[in-house]
Amino acid sequence: MTSQFYDRLSNELTQLLESGVNCNVSIEVGEEISLVNIYKVHSIILQSRSPYFKKKFDEIAFNENNIKVLKLPNISVKVFNAIIKYIYSGKFSLEKLENSIIFDLLIASNELELDELIEHLQTNFVNNNSSWLRLNFAQVYRTSYQVKNFKIIRDFCDDIIAKYPNTIFESENFYTLPEDTLISILKRDDLQLEESKIWEYVIGWGKANNPNLPTNLDKWTSDNFLSLKKVFKECLTHIRYFSFSNEDLEHRLFSDINIKLITPNKPISSIVLPPRKILNTILPTRITPIPLTSNIITNEHALEISSWIDKKETPYIENNPYEFKLLVRGSRDGFDVKTFYNICDKVSKTIIILKVEGTGEILGGYNPLELENNNNRQKFTKDSFIFSLKTANMKNSILSLAFNSISSIRNMPNDLVLGFGYALRLIGNLKTEKDIRKLFFL
Repeated sequence: MTSQFYDRLSNELTQLLESGVNCNVSIEVGEEISLVNIYKVHSIILQSRSPYFKKKFDEIAFNENNIKVLKLPNISVKVFNAIIKYIYSGKFSLEKLENSIIFDLLIASNELELDELIEHLQTNFVNNNSSWLRLNFAQVYRTSYQVKNFKIIRDFCDDIIAKYPNTIFESENFYTLPEDTLISILKRDDLQLEESKIWEYVIGWGKANNPNLPTNLDKWTSDNFLSLKKVFKECLTHIRYFSFSNEDLEHRLFSDINIKLITPNKPISSIVLPPRKILNTILPTRITPIPLTSNIITNEHALEISSWIDKKETPYIENNPYEFKLLVRGSRDGFDVKTFYNICDKVSKTIIILKVEGTGEILGGYNPLELENNNNRQKFTKDSFIFSLKTANMKNSILSLAFNSISSIRNMPNDLVLGFGYALRLIGNLKTEKDIRKLFFL
């Protein structure tokens, strides 16, 4: 029987890092001088944990103080803090890290060749933070194709691309996609988009990547068309021309299309790619998101709340069906509950968002019923709910539904009370109420 004492080993190696004893490497992390942090570490430990450090330290000579100096300007201090603790202790925590920092951590892990961490972070994103990947899709997708080790995220993105191609085609970063990335999209047989529309996007991409072309199409010369063709020459072979009847650039190809339509059995010289496998399910068209005016919640939060309103099992990832219109803001309109009733009188489908000072908690509730400014009454509905949204300190949001319709909305303007049952209540002037920590309206 073999006994294992990994916890003690981990703790003692962590203490070694913190002590700085017998360090022979100095690592400068960060680009801006004011933000640079210097780490004193042990080459033998880093070399044993990372092929990157093994190669680097073999190349770097000791200075006059018998120290090897390495600079990592592309990695932030916050990211390297997590990495160096992992290297020494084998322990890793994503708590209190924003998703953007975790993504930077993934990129840094790839640079430092930490294979175990690369797989762990990708799996965490896909399983636990997929909504962030979708909201930052263009950046994530481009990165996944630039880095061969990001296969888990790349497969996730490919699946999204096939089902919701507008996610990438209509993103503001589409025109900056490398050609090989665009080709990988065009190769897919299951791309859920009309071929003529795909062709328009490819033309737009080619024009954007050839800025010297005249903006007015009427002024184009033959050389301009040839120049455009050279830009996306490799893309052209992946368009399914025989799936649409528009005029094409090549006369022979256009002739072949006509031959195919008129005499389908006659041999043609062009390569005919199979039509794409379009699903019968009608996918939603992409809607330009409405800018969110809240200082508290993000677009991701808004999509999650909207999915709760519509009783969706999985959160919306785009195309929010609701416009979030700011009605009351505590810092602007005051924190008295009476103010809320005055402004929102006769308004239904309201969401209250509160942020707790000190802890950063984001609480709130949804009321589908009309608020009444001059009438104390209890209102009944099973469609209201309260929630606590995920933050840097809380991994997942919490939704609490009304389990019955008895007193689910307490509309009490004369008593300066607005309540969701007895679970969440706004009482009096929130700025001075002693039994409620300082809260802020949306």
